[in-house]
Amino acid sequence: MALVQGKWVKLDQKGTCPGARSSHAVAIVGQKAYVFGGEFSPRVPVDNNIHVFDLQETTWSVADATGDVPPPRVGVTMAAVGPTIYVFGGRDSEHKELNELYSFDTRTKKWALLSSGDVGPPHRSYHSMTADDRHVYVFGGCGNAGRLNDLWAYDVVDEKWIEYPTPGDNCKGRGGPGLAVAQGKIWVVYGFAGYEVDDVHCYDPAQQKWAEVETKGAKPTARSVFSTAGIGKYVFIYGGEVDPSDLGHLGAGKFAQEVYVLDTETSEWKRWEDGPGSGNHPGPRGWCAYASGLLDGKEGLLVYGGNSPSNDRLDDIFFFTPLV
Repeated sequence: MALVQGKWVKLDQKGTCPGARSSHAVAIVGQKAYVFGGEFSPRVPVDNNIHVFDLQETTWSVADATGDVPPPRVGVTMAAVGPTIYVFGGRDSEHKELNELYSFDTRTKKWALLSSGDVGPPHRSYHSMTADDRHVYVFGGCGNAGRLNDLWAYDVVDEKWIEYPTPGDNCKGRGGPGLAVAQGKIWVVYGFAGYEVDDVHCYDPAQQKWAEVETKGAKPTARSVFSTAGIGKYVFIYGGEVDPSDLGHLGAGKFAQEVYVLDTETSEWKRWEDGPGSGNHPGPRGWCAYASGLLDGKEGLLVYGGNSPSNDRLDDIFFFTPLV
């Protein structure tokens, strides 16, 4: 029986690269990837530039941004709807949790502050964010009073936040979970709840109901801070931390390097053969910036940087194309 295959490609980088970093974010609009935030030294935000990577030309540039430029931060998230990128939360240089929602218009290169303070989700970092064609979703993360399990949506048409019902106690508050939209539902996969967890939950906005999903198949071990992409009916995950460091955020835990895929119709996990050990494989890592998008017309997962098992920040870029 032939193995299900996926293909990694390591992308060249030309121009002034942003450099090695982790706990940063990336979003893809068209054939350009936009990178924001992150750290090189633990808990020290690097910069607040929007770094732009042209996926065709493999060239870096820095956007000449105007407007309400956000201060530097780590543990931040980004998601794109059409030509607009939305940036939420994170942690500043004083280790303070943030809750501003910003937009960045990739056409005008202008930042705008959309919400802050008592409007929208409470302050957090190391949460997760995803989007469909009308909403940006925010789930979980590390809040002012512990780890969170709340789900919010920002409606980009009505320009307002929607707070969804919270899941039951079986969906513990967590940082670094996977979050993806598939089959019209929002999927929460794994994460760190004081320990690595291996549960899957989904929220159906039409029914306004949460469900814990009993999965089967080649189930990945418990993990957090992995890269996630929702493609069709599938949720792909790559890498992540499977054993946290005794030093917490100051150290490197044990990282995975496999790609797994969850079929949201059958609730079955599969391990995808993806060429580990080759020069085009990213190897074990976590705390990466990642986004789904198109490369050469094929949908897949972009992974940039992250943290290595030796606690080094990485500066390479890979693109995974599943052969479905």
